[in-house]
Amino acid sequence: MPQLRLALNQIDSTVGDLAGNAESVVHWTRHSVEQGAHLVAFPEMALTGYPVEDLALRSSFVEASRAALRALAARLRDEGLGEAAVVVGYLDRCETAQPRYGQPAGAPQNAAAVLHRGEVVLTFAKHHLPNYGVFDEFRYFVPGETLPVVRVHGIDVALAICEDLWQDGGRVPAARSAGAGLLLSVNASPYEREKDDTRLDLVRKRAREAGCTTAYLAMIGGQDELVFDGDSIVVDAGGEVVARAPQFSEGCVLLDLDLPAAAAEPPSGTVDDGLRVEHVTLGADPLPAYEAELTQGYADRLDDDEEVYSALVVGLRAYAAKNGFRSVLIGLSGGIDSALCAAIACDALGARNVYGVSMPSRYSSEHSKDDAADLAARTGLNYRTVAIGPMFDAYMEALGLTGVAEENLQSRLRGTTLMGISNQEGHIVLAPGNKSELACGYSTLYGDSVGAYGPIKDVYKTQVFRLARWRNRAARERGQTPPIPENSISKPPSAELRPDQVDTDSLPDYDVLDRILERYVDRDQGREEIIAAGFEPELVTRVLRMVDTAEYKRRQYPPGTKISAKGFGKDRRLPITNRWRETG
Repeated sequence: MPQLRLALNQIDSTVGDLAGNAESVVHWTRHSVEQGAHLVAFPEMALTGYPVEDLALRSSFVEASRAALRALAARLRDEGLGEAAVVVGYLDRCETAQPRYGQPAGAPQNAAAVLHRGEVVLTFAKHHLPNYGVFDEFRYFVPGETLPVVRVHGIDVALAICEDLWQDGGRVPAARSAGAGLLLSVNASPYEREKDDTRLDLVRKRAREAGCTTAYLAMIGGQDELVFDGDSIVVDAGGEVVARAPQFSEGCVLLDLDLPAAAAEPPSGTVDDGLRVEHVTLGADPLPAYEAELTQGYADRLDDDEEVYSALVVGLRAYAAKNGFRSVLIGLSGGIDSALCAAIACDALGARNVYGVSMPSRYSSEHSKDDAADLAARTGLNYRTVAIGPMFDAYMEALGLTGVAEENLQSRLRGTTLMGISNQEGHIVLAPGNKSELACGYSTLYGDSVGAYGPIKDVYKTQVFRLARWRNRAARERGQTPPIPENSISKPPSAELRPDQVDTDSLPDYDVLDRILERYVDRDQGREEIIAAGFEPELVTRVLRMVDTAEYKRRQYPPGTKISAKGFGKDRRLPITNRWRETG
């Protein structure tokens, strides 16, 4: 059978950085060509970054993307890389669409192109447009209606974009009808916990449906709240894995594939779902057999906790780097949340770029102050103490607050202190709240909720403890100092805003709470369904009321890394003004 050397480049793109993203494409194309690649692929919208959101509705940005694509094709030729067929995602517009009500202005398209010998030889747009979770692609794009097929060295390669594989029908069965020898899908599918298993099952299924080897190329890196984990996969027509790339690692998967020869007559006409075959021949004749074939291994998989922790590190690192921030600031209470956030920050940016501040009040325990100092010593981050007692006394003398107002004043003084240092020294503040607290409104507006980014915003409290234990265990296995003090993990969680306070004064036990929240927030189960699962009716009613009445707080919380199928933000959109209650 004919052979094809395929290069799958899972790279990190930055939204709007057309020049920087093009530079990355050139760099990795050169690397691929130097390794003898014939077909070089890059992820979905690699040239523009993904998701571009409302930038897709700006004609100036669409035209800049189109111009950048043409310039990229010419540059690849001028730098001696033009003989390879290069597939790259970008933002385009439909030339033939007629403006109509309900269609995005300008008919933008989530598109990809094949570049060869300095020309854009083939363009196509995503056929299936996702409109769930964080995706709003019906808002931004019009669909493509073709089956693009490119003939490279005697092999017909059908092309698809991300959701074209995730949805039934469309380009997958069309690839079989067209007799393709390879189905190549370029993707920017965001990371979710345990999605790697779902992804593998999907690619295996689609390869069998397409009747040909299927390559799934994924993006890596981060964009705002989204993380992309790579994990590119190649499977044969029977669904057996040929190659699998590492997670959270930029690089090139390079492998030789033995593929069926293309038919003498190129496919044409209309195939499944009314898709019109658009075929381009770049090379009709198969190559001579290689002297030695390249084989690609199966990268080791991360265990569940390491995978989630890696996503949190990548998310924070990308947010800081892509927005021009070099250092972060975090309030260190001695508790588990700030400790885990600090460990993530040190791993993401280096301890020298992490600044911790202990801000004790009259209610801060000695062990909490000691735990904060211990964390700083273990990690090597920059550390200082700013006591809020004098500020607190001045406010109390002027306002005479009591009860919850007095408690929240302490949190707001800490938030003001952190923001003052941030403004003075240029660090961005990290908000240490977890998903359990955000769900129940167990946070103080303009206090512990202040910040530019929330590293554990989508992590339930029980998982916070699990990740902290994993991070310490991983350090011990490497012969390093565990970053998180054991006392921060083992002591009862407390905001320490009044004498002898613990979280369970206000919240149910986290193990039970998180299981209820997971059903209500992540799975949209109603009160009766949750009760039927074995939870006490009064407890369910109480938890759901807390969640429902805290929506206004969540709207004001900073962005943070998404690791679940439904994080607070674009995944879950509920009105603030809302009198519907599951509890009656």
